[in-house]
Amino acid sequence: MIALENSVVHYGAARVLSDVTIEAAQGEIIAIIGRNGAGKSTTLKAMIAVLPLQQGRRLFNQQDISHKSVEHISRLGVALVPDSRRIFPNLSVMENLRMGTLAHKPGYWTIKRVLEIFPRLQERIAFGGDQLSGGEQQMLSIGRALLGNPKILLLDEPTEGLAPLIVNHLIEVFGLVHKQGTGIVLVEQNLRVSMRLAHRQYVLDHGTVAWSGTTAQLEAQRDIVESIITTGVSHGH
Repeated sequence: MIALENSVVHYGAARVLSDVTIEAAQGEIIAIIGRNGAGKSTTLKAMIAVLPLQQGRRLFNQQDISHKSVEHISRLGVALVPDSRRIFPNLSVMENLRMGTLAHKPGYWTIKRVLEIFPRLQERIAFGGDQLSGGEQQMLSIGRALLGNPKILLLDEPTEGLAPLIVNHLIEVFGLVHKQGTGIVLVEQNLRVSMRLAHRQYVLDHGTVAWSGTTAQLEAQRDIVESIITTGVSHGH
């Protein structure tokens, strides 16, 4: 469905991704895990063309979209929930959700269904974005992205800093989103979250793929993966 192939990305003169190949098949959940600064968020931004590729290719349904704009890729059915959430602080919850419907494609997700999976947002419907807690803002950011009925959802550290109860609720929501046929690319530092959700996992370290495999393979090699995440020791793929 979406892939980076032998991708190189720079921030100014600094190379932050080197020869990264990551792919998510239709309806699949993949996780990109690693320490802070490993290149995880950069990978998501490269997937949706927020960052240009210096080398390599960006693919959607095996078509080369390396030189397409963010808007074009969004219209193909790719939605990003950024780690900064990017909700509109001066708009109410309902107005924020309506912004999500501007790019609406007919499909399962409607404002009514978003409020059903996030009843907390229903309770806060008239509140301004800046009056919400961190967890409520994350729910709003996810709900807004779903209203475009994307084919694939890119989630950048969606559970970071949230209470365990909210994390468990989000895991349930992502499972439901997947059941509706949406693929998910999940960037996470929390192995517990990625192990519960993802079919396959990529471990990034210093801007390269240090390990990749199925979730079952990760469970079997968990000590190796955890050593990469904590110390940056790469044991290959």
